[in-house]
Amino acid sequence: MGYNVADPYTTLGVARTATEAEIKKAYRKLAKELHPDKNKDNPKASDRFSAVTNAYDLLNDKDKRARFDRGEIDGDGNPASPFGFGGGGGNPGGFRPGPGGGGFQADGPDLSDIFENMFSSGGRGGFAGGFGRAREKGGNILYKLDVPFVDAVTSKPQRITLGDGKTIDLKLPAGLESGAQMRLTGKGQPGPGGNGDGIVTLTVLPHRFFERAGDDVRLDLPISLSEAVLGASVRVPTPEGAVMLTVPKGSTSGKTLRLRGRGFHRKDGTRGDQLVTLMVDLPVDDDALIEFVTGWKDKDLRNPRGGLGV
Repeated sequence: MGYNVADPYTTLGVARTATEAEIKKAYRKLAKELHPDKNKDNPKASDRFSAVTNAYDLLNDKDKRARFDRGEIDGDGNPASPFGFGGGGGNPGGFRPGPGGGGFQADGPDLSDIFENMFSSGGRGGFAGGFGRAREKGGNILYKLDVPFVDAVTSKPQRITLGDGKTIDLKLPAGLESGAQMRLTGKGQPGPGGNGDGIVTLTVLPHRFFERAGDDVRLDLPISLSEAVLGASVRVPTPEGAVMLTVPKGSTSGKTLRLRGRGFHRKDGTRGDQLVTLMVDLPVDDDALIEFVTGWKDKDLRNPRGGLGV
């Protein structure tokens, strides 16, 4: 059974005057403490997690927060009773004695339209139909999902655990970038008008040697002096496994080679490339190399920095 939020401010432990930053900070702290992955043996924590998420979803929406503060909706985002019973945040829909003590007069908004819709003979469903049209869905539940870099490049499906403990596999969207969101229809809080949705925010994690450059993947590849001078065929890691790459004869550090179609998937169905930058790796204190360079340096009359004007 879902946990109904009586007062979102109380649920998050913040004052009604709390700023957006204060509300977000309180939510993050509680969500971290109550996340189902950390409380698998405590079903009450899952209920509280859902309640906290529902409260944040309402207060994070400026329009819904204002409507709640005015007493137009309750803590679950559902319309407050037009008769003022059980409403929060003042008495916008209440009644007071009319002039001279006779009858009643409504405070706040004009309720004539509400009653006209509820009791109109032309309305479908009459009284019950009036309330039925005001039914709202339950609140959304927010999730965060960290996606390994290689999985993001290869669009590998990701498994996520929902607030009710169930797991589903998500198909990653093409063109995925950190901060992208996916909507899980009907995976939110229950409500009179149906379930809300699950909103998943995706973060692509960094990799220890791959880097992203738009839709391309960059890699600095160490090669030996002999491979650079004489040329070679070397193994190169890619997000989908190692491949062979031809290093041209006479390659220098900074030379970039391209492996086509090894980058991120684009929305148009194409893929970026992998850009491999060669880095000549010299041995330290190699006597043979030192002896060779000592005898060869006088023969190399080039100025490799001439292009820089020095």
